Amino acid sequence: MRRLLPYAPDVTDLTSRPGQNETAPAGADEDLWSLEALADAYAYPAGVGDADRPWLRANMVASVDGAARLDGLSDGLSSPADKRIFGVLRALADVVLVGAQTVRAEGYRPAMARAEFASERAARGQGPAPVIAVVSRSLDLDLTLPLFTSPKVPTVVVTAEAAPADALAATRRVADVVVAGEEQVDVGRAVAALAERGWTRQLTEGGPRLLGQLAEADRLDELCLTLAPLLAAGDAPRIAHGSKSIAQRMELVGLLEEKGFLFARYARSVKIAQ
Repeated sequence: MRRLLPYAPDVTDLTSRPGQNETAPAGADEDLWSLEALADAYAYPAGVGDADRPWLRANMVASVDGAARLDGLSDGLSSPADKRIFGVLRALADVVLVGAQTVRAEGYRPAMARAEFASERAARGQGPAPVIAVVSRSLDLDLTLPLFTSPKVPTVVVTAEAAPADALAATRRVADVVVAGEEQVDVGRAVAALAERGWTRQLTEGGPRLLGQLAEADRLDELCLTLAPLLAAGDAPRIAHGSKSIAQRMELVGLLEEKGFLFARYARSVKIAQ
């Protein structure tokens, strides 16, 4: 793995321009593959840690022509380095926000407690593993899955007041339920509710519909995007899908490469007027 764009991972303002806080020349020969180095490269910005300043980052993968899935799943676009970064991003997070459709399609399991990160998580006041928070208006969930029956930390389900009563009661028996919104889930309120519980280092893994909703709600602070060296074509969705077009400027603050895969980190900048 090599660094194409250097930046200082401990800067407090991730919206500073690329190259402004360089720590090493581009392409420097350093062990970026180690878990420690990746944790430094993807550290949350300093100052995150209270309900008034949550930081929501997304971790997504896409083909070079913009497909978010290959044969219906994101795994076909992944690589060993992508999976390693996936694990590091989870290990840094308090909570992982994910849509119900992605949970069903990708066969989500509980987040693991990683021994390599145990002391750092304890020092930050985090639990042994991040909480998985599933967003679902319909509560069409398989509650017999390990995600609900044997998580390391209790799974959270985010839903709306209009959720089916029977399904809501069943869900409450196996998960911690957060109600955010009336007829539909209000993702802005959901993010705020999670932050109020102390989960300010937030991560979303999509899917495209949830990421689109978060972007529309102006809640996305950062995008970690793996670009796979594959041309997918077909009718797969792009990584963010919503009901309206937005134009949120993101600054490129980090770029790594491994065997043709690019690992980009973009941070919130300014929003372009429509």
